[in-house]
Amino acid sequence: MKSVPKLIGRFIGILFMSLLLLIILNVLVLSFISVKQLSNSSPYQTAEEIAVSLQKKDSGFKLDSNNQKWLQTNNIWAILIDEDTKTVTWQTDDLPETIPKSYSLSAISSLTSGYIDGYPTYTGASEGGIVVLGYPKKSYWKHIWPSWDYQFIADLPQTVFIVLIANLLLIVLIYYWVTSKLTKSIAPIVQGIQGLVTKNNVYVKEKGPLSELAMNINQTSQTLQSQERVLKKRETARANWIAGVSHDIRTPLSMVMGYAGQLESNPSLSLDEQHKVNIILRQSEKMKNLIKDLNLASKLEYNMQPINMEKINVAVLTRQVVVDFLNIKLDKDFPIKFEMRNNVHSSFVLADEGLMKRAITNLIQNAISHNEKGCHIFISVFTKQESCIVVVEDDGIGISDKQIEELNNAPHYMISDQSTMEQRHGLGLLLVKQITLSHNGEMKIGHSCYGGFSVTLEFPINNVN
Repeated sequence: MKSVPKLIGRFIGILFMSLLLLIILNVLVLSFISVKQLSNSSPYQTAEEIAVSLQKKDSGFKLDSNNQKWLQTNNIWAILIDEDTKTVTWQTDDLPETIPKSYSLSAISSLTSGYIDGYPTYTGASEGGIVVLGYPKKSYWKHIWPSWDYQFIADLPQTVFIVLIANLLLIVLIYYWVTSKLTKSIAPIVQGIQGLVTKNNVYVKEKGPLSELAMNINQTSQTLQSQERVLKKRETARANWIAGVSHDIRTPLSMVMGYAGQLESNPSLSLDEQHKVNIILRQSEKMKNLIKDLNLASKLEYNMQPINMEKINVAVLTRQVVVDFLNIKLDKDFPIKFEMRNNVHSSFVLADEGLMKRAITNLIQNAISHNEKGCHIFISVFTKQESCIVVVEDDGIGISDKQIEELNNAPHYMISDQSTMEQRHGLGLLLVKQITLSHNGEMKIGHSCYGGFSVTLEFPINNVN
C-alpha cells in the first residue's frame, strides 16, 4: 500500500506543476499582447507628434509629407481647432462630412476624452490651437469616465495575491477530497492485485467508481484458483505415477539383472551368448540409473528431497568421483584427464555432498553414454572471482547449436535424435541442472574447446578461515 500515497503525492505534484506552468504561460501571453500593443505607438503620443509637426506657413498650416502619408495609410483624419475662434482652421483631405467645423468648450472637453460621431479621437497641442486625430470606428475603445478608488488601486497587489492563494487552496481542497475518495476505492484493488501475485484467494467488493475493475479481479482470482487446483492435482498425479512406476519396475528389473548376472558367469555359454547377456546387464543398469534419476528429479522439482548443506571442497569431491570411475576399470576408450587450478584447494562451497557427487557422476556418465566409439574426458576445477567452477568436457561427437540452445533455455526432460529417436543428452542433464539450482549455482552447456560436448557448473564460494 506504500505505492498509493506515492501515486497521490505524484498527482498533487503534477497539479502544482500544472498550475505553475499555467501561470507562467498566462504571464507570457499577457506580456506578448502588451508588447504587441506597445509596438503600435500610442494614439496619444501619435497625436502629440502630429501636432508638433504641423507647421504654420504664410499660406496657412501645413503637415509634412511623411506624416500626411502615414495618416492616409492608416485611414486617420485630422483637424486643427483654433484656440481663439474654436473653429477648424486646418484639416486633412479625407475629413468625413459629418465632422463639425466649429466647437464649444464643452464639445472640445468631450472629444479629448471620447469620440466625435463615433470616431475615437486623440488630441495634441499645436501652434495656435489643438490638433485632433480621428481613428477609424471600432479601432479603439476609450474609457470615457475612468474613476477608481485610490485605496482599491493601492491594495490591488495584496488583493490579487490573496485571491490567488484562496483559489489555490480551494483547488487543493477539492483535489484532496476527490483523491481521498479515489484512494479508498484504489486500496482494495491494490490489495487484490497483491493477493493475485501471491496466489491467494481474493475477493474485492464490487462498488464505487472502480467496481468493474474489482469484478475483473474477482473473476481472475477464481480462474487462477481453479487453475491452481487443477495443476496441483495434475502434478500430484504425476509424482505419484513416477513413484509407483519406479517401485513396480524395481522388482522385475532386479530379477532380470540377477538372472543375467548368473548367465554371464556360466562357462557353457558361447561368446555370442555371453556378449548378449553383457548387453542385457548394461542396459538394465542404465534402466536402474534412469529410474533413480527420475525419482530424484521428481523429488527435487517438488522440494521433497532433503538437502543437507555443509561446506565441502569441490576439487577434492570431484577428484574422488574421478577415482571411483577409474577404480571400476573404465574402458580404455574413455581416458579421463583431471586438472585443478587457481589454488582451488582453499575454496569451499555450501552443498549437499551426495547430490554434488551425483551431478558430477552424471556428467561423466553422460560423456561415456553418448560416445559409443570412445572419447577423451577432460575435467577441470578452478576458481573465478567469488565462484568455484567445474567443467566436464569431451572430444566426442558433440551436439548441434540448436540442441545446445534448447538444452540451455527450454524446460524439458530430454532431447531426442529426430532420425533414430535415440535419447540424447536429457534426463541426466536435467537432474544436474536441478541439483545446481538447488545450490544457488548456474549450469551452462556448450561446445567443448576439444570439439565435443561441454558442461560448466558454477557455485558461489564460502571461504573458511
